Amino acid sequence: MKLTKSQIQDLYAFTRQHFVEHYDLQTELVDHLANDIEAMWETQPELSFENAKNKAFKKFGIFGFMDAIEQKAKAMNKRYMKYLWNELKIWFTIPQITATLSLFLMFYLSFSSSFAIALAVIYFVLVAVWSIYKSVQLNRQFRRRKEVSNKKWVLEELIFKQAGGTSIVILSQIYNIFIITDEFLTNTYAIVGLSIAFTALVLIYYISFELLPNKAEKLLNETYPEFSL
Repeated sequence: MKLTKSQIQDLYAFTRQHFVEHYDLQTELVDHLANDIEAMWETQPELSFENAKNKAFKKFGIFGFMDAIEQKAKAMNKRYMKYLWNELKIWFTIPQITATLSLFLMFYLSFSSSFAIALAVIYFVLVAVWSIYKSVQLNRQFRRRKEVSNKKWVLEELIFKQAGGTSIVILSQIYNIFIITDEFLTNTYAIVGLSIAFTALVLIYYISFELLPNKAEKLLNETYPEFSL
């Protein structure tokens, strides 16, 4: 015996009631529950849908869908980081490497000058302000997308909201910028290290706040064949 469309919709509602917010995970869980219920009906055709549903749910343990939510988050985080890393690698190949080296050289010359400390603070503040602005912008964009589709996807939320979380991290490091000493900046290795750190920071933020959101449709369609905004 197969589940009806109304019973499938009931399973979707059931997952939402148990704190599963994202449609892709809801679909996976509904598919799992449906297969379990239909398997039960093969041996116990008299079993009601509600009882079969509750039995299938109990197999997830005392924490319900929490383990599934955590595993899905880990899997999508891994995928997101893969996309981020693939985009970052491009900036170390021709012709993008020219821009990367130019960015590094700009920071190196800045931190080698007599205005090094002031420039480090200015660069840091510029990146921080831009990242906060983009975080707000992407959050608004994410809300509009959700209103259109009425669905949330794990990877979509990462693309539009993950980068915003990193802006908090960068702001937490502002104290380290202000305590840079003149002695620190007389060390060539320290200057090179600081220049590399700022170059990497700019590239990662540009990829997170600009490139990946702009490629969201392509990445989501690759990940979810059923995705359609």
